[in-house]
Amino acid sequence: MTAIRDLSDEDLTLHAQEWRQRALRGDKSARGVAHALETELRRRGVGTNAQTTPADLDTRPVTLRHPRPWWKFWAD
Repeated sequence: MTAIRDLSDEDLTLHAQEWRQRALRGDKSARGVAHALETELRRRGVGTNAQTTPADLDTRPVTLRHPRPWWKFWAD
């Protein structure tokens, strides 16, 4: 990979998003790379990734993300 400091802000943002997605999918080696790219983004003062929402970071199955409220045990 190109040296991190040589990347433009746009390229750095794209690489950070790609590596973070790899890390979230279980690629153990991607976590460190994603962290380094995100650290460089923060150092440069580039805004946080507006496209990544907390829902994107939640890796639980959909059924566990929005469980039925406990008081609606009688409803389908």
